[in-house]
Amino acid sequence: MSTATVDPRLLRAFLAVAEELHFTRAAARLYMAQQALSRDIRRLERELGAELFVRTTRQVALTPDGARLLPYARQILEAQSALLAAFGRGGDAPERPLLVDVNSPGLFGTRILDRARALVSAVELMARYESGLTGAATEILAGRLDVSFGRFAGLDPAVRARLDQQPVRYERMAIVLPEDHRLAPLAEVPLSELAGETVYAGAGNPRTPEWTDLARRLFEGRGIGIASPAPLAVGAEEFQRIMAKTGNPILAVVDFPAMPRTVLRPLVDPVPLSPVSLVWRKGAVHPGIDALRRAASEIAAAGGWLRRPVEAWVPAIDAEVMRARD
Repeated sequence: MSTATVDPRLLRAFLAVAEELHFTRAAARLYMAQQALSRDIRRLERELGAELFVRTTRQVALTPDGARLLPYARQILEAQSALLAAFGRGGDAPERPLLVDVNSPGLFGTRILDRARALVSAVELMARYESGLTGAATEILAGRLDVSFGRFAGLDPAVRARLDQQPVRYERMAIVLPEDHRLAPLAEVPLSELAGETVYAGAGNPRTPEWTDLARRLFEGRGIGIASPAPLAVGAEEFQRIMAKTGNPILAVVDFPAMPRTVLRPLVDPVPLSPVSLVWRKGAVHPGIDALRRAASEIAAAGGWLRRPVEAWVPAIDAEVMRARD
């Protein structure tokens, strides 16, 4: 295969390993898991039809084919950097602000954004609040947004093909109940107790169909209905007003902001999880994206955000997507 058709991301992975001669150090340099880096190297070897490294328990060394590829990989990546610099995206040109959708104020995305800002204090990372990955993905592909968080597996496959992602977190799901609801006294709500209920899960919201799809998968066969579309509310106050008017329980996550006259209860038996990834346009290069990826890796590792309880529920398609880059 010609190197012209090789994904530059694979060449960056190769170059990092070739320069470090150590997979763990190379993975840390690229802000990715070692397993994902190894998969990228194996994929590059398959595409080129050549073994690039000799791996032993003690060392990593370039093969003759790896040594032959090294100058070509550097030339291709240097040419890409030169192209980006010519359009004000590299070199000495000041970096443009990076537009980062954190979904809603106060959620975990804000923590990652704050850490990333500390890592690249000279670059402006601007928060946005799209509240839905499907809507945010449209904005990313249109060039009006750079990064978002959400359920990557819930996007259309054609959209996913144009985006890249890094698994960040499994969020425990919860239910928001009116304070006088029959289930409100419970500390945790078993899913079976929601049988016969109609739950709001964003149906009809064009920005969040990935969330409604997750709800359908969770509720299937459990006798739980999904509430009909409600008027699309913009802003926390309007959302709270509309939800109070409908009176439906709301599918949420355990960090969902408090709402007046409601209680939030974790769901159990099983423990449903909402998979969340950091998402950006494939091929995008910006120090802010690197900083966000590093911040997400650090915080996720420290908080155990990617550990799944034995009794957890996650759709198979989501588990596959999260494993692909975890």
